[in-house]
Amino acid sequence: MKRRDLIKGLVLVPMFGNASPANFLINSLSPKDLHKDAFVMDGHVHVMMRELLKGTDIGQRYTDAGTVDLPRAKEGGLDAMFFSVYTPENYYPGRHEIKNTFRVVELALAQIENNSNVIELALTAADIKRINKKGKMAAFLDLEGGFDMDGDLNLLRALHRLGLRSLQLTAHNTTNAFIDACNDVARWNGINDHGRAVIAEMNKLGMVINVAHASMPAIIQSAAASTHPVVYSHGGFKSIVNHPRCISDEAAKAVAAKGGVIGIQFGSTFNNPKYFDWKYSKTPLVQRSSTGVAPKLDSSLTIEQVDKQVEADVPLVSLERIPDEYWMGVDQLARVIDFGVNLVGEDHVALGSDFDGAPELPREIKDISDYPQITIALQKLGYSENRIRKILGLNWLRVIRSVTGS
Repeated sequence: MKRRDLIKGLVLVPMFGNASPANFLINSLSPKDLHKDAFVMDGHVHVMMRELLKGTDIGQRYTDAGTVDLPRAKEGGLDAMFFSVYTPENYYPGRHEIKNTFRVVELALAQIENNSNVIELALTAADIKRINKKGKMAAFLDLEGGFDMDGDLNLLRALHRLGLRSLQLTAHNTTNAFIDACNDVARWNGINDHGRAVIAEMNKLGMVINVAHASMPAIIQSAAASTHPVVYSHGGFKSIVNHPRCISDEAAKAVAAKGGVIGIQFGSTFNNPKYFDWKYSKTPLVQRSSTGVAPKLDSSLTIEQVDKQVEADVPLVSLERIPDEYWMGVDQLARVIDFGVNLVGEDHVALGSDFDGAPELPREIKDISDYPQITIALQKLGYSENRIRKILGLNWLRVIRSVTGS
């Protein structure tokens, strides 16, 4: 390297907590080549609600506003994804959530099978590696919306038999029969005894325990109760944006101390203080009702009527026009990742985009095909190849290996 180029490279390194000229110079691959060579796994990608309600196929390139399909995931260099099979609150009041959960799981399995030339179901870390060796993506099923279990261990076991290997303990934003959600009423001051029984059963079955959307006491207590690492699949840090969905430093350290991983969501609400202050100065955040059930939802609706209600918002993407001064760039997302690395260490931070879950994406990222922008931003931050590889996916793989036993 010429001396002039070396000096230019050092000047361009942003001086954040973990960035240094030494780390910067460790990189021998270009961002494009590093991203292509690395194992890339996203900890939270919404799938199957659009497919269920609109009759679409994730193997086809969509032309609507959605941000995820298999062709674009392949272009983005994804090797594996937590397939989030999601049951929103609309189904809870009429107790349609059990039916919805089983039909989206079945549809996920069917669509994976129908697109077996591109993607396969993974039950273990060994499966993920085997599938990748064949040049395919791996799908690791994760349930978002545990209200449907209401703590029923037989339903948990049935879902496990179908291939579910990760479960978010809370009912999305709703407190359920055994764990408090972060922005709903606190009924249990964290988790109750049955919550501990659910965690023990998941440990026994070898399922990843996902504490995203849980209250801070619930996250800390879940990590303490589990014999395996727990994960916070998608969110931000309260120290950056004080949103109920973001994780506190104390809770993040509890997850890391158990060997777990914190997945950074891609939206401005959780990661960009300027946007958050601008957005919520106009419309203040409102806490959930004290009933423990999603407000303003009709319990008399049939599941077909609820489907129509939910379909109106599918695909779940943010269409907001954000003024430039409040629109986050991928560099801000990298700074949030860097904050996490400083807080809990490079082995405990990963990515959980929440694609098609309505995050306000950074200006450089229009959909999942733009995943390499993360690698570019981390290299600009001065991160070494080894550290970038961990954040892009190896940290998820380590936890899956630890939990599933292979």
